[in-house]
Amino acid sequence: MNTTKPLGKLYLIPTTLGDNAPLEVLPISIKRAIENIDYYIVENEKSARHFIKKISSGKSQPSLKLEVLNKYTEPEIIPTFLNPCLEGHAVGIISEAGCPGIADPGADVVKIAHQKGIQVIPLVGPSSIFLALMSSGLNGQSFAFNGYLPIDASDRKSALKKMEKISRDLNQTQICIETPYRNDKLFAEILKTLSPNTLVCIACDITLATEYIATKSVAEWKRETVDLHKRPCIFIVHA
Repeated sequence: MNTTKPLGKLYLIPTTLGDNAPLEVLPISIKRAIENIDYYIVENEKSARHFIKKISSGKSQPSLKLEVLNKYTEPEIIPTFLNPCLEGHAVGIISEAGCPGIADPGADVVKIAHQKGIQVIPLVGPSSIFLALMSSGLNGQSFAFNGYLPIDASDRKSALKKMEKISRDLNQTQICIETPYRNDKLFAEILKTLSPNTLVCIACDITLATEYIATKSVAEWKRETVDLHKRPCIFIVHA
C-alpha cells in the first residue's frame, strides 16, 4: 500500500496595489486561501503580516512561518522554501503589490515548484500591468513588458527609440515601469525622445481613489501638465 503523503500546493496570492481595503479589489477566494495557509514566501515580512491581518483578522500570527524572497536572497536557499510542500503543507507566495510572478521574484519559486512536481495555483487579483493595458485602448493582441529601462540617459534614450521602432514595425504595444520617484523624469524623456504621433498611456494609482489613466499622443501630452511623482505608474507606448 502506498502511504506517501500527497504534496502540498503552491498558491500565488495577489495583494492590493495600494492602501485600500483588500476585499474591495480581491475576491473572497484570497481570504479563504489565507485562512488555510500557514507557510508563506514573501518579499517583506512586516508588510506581508500586515496584509494577512487585514484579510483575516482572526488568523494566528504566531502560527505563520514566513520565508523572505527578495534581491538579497541567496539563490541556493530558494528551493528550501518549498520544503513544506514536500511535507504535504500548502505554501502561499505574496508579492509586495499585485500578482506574484509578474515583475516579481516569485517566478523563481514557481519554476522550482514545476520541477518538483508541485501543483501551482494562481489566484485572481489585480495586476497593474494588465489593468493598465486593458484601459489604454492600445493593442492588447500583441504586447511586450520591458520592465525597468536603463538608468543611464544615453542607454535609456536608445531603449525608448527601440521600443518605438518595434511597436511601429510589429504593431506591438510596449510597456515599461519606473521607480515612482523617477516617474516625472522618465515621462519627460519619453516626450523628448518619441515621435509626436506616438501614443503614450499613463496609468497611475490603479484601483485607488486617485487613479489616473489617459492615452494621448506625444504632441498632446506636451500641452498637458501631470504630476506622477511617487505615484505607482505604468507607461505604455504604441507608435
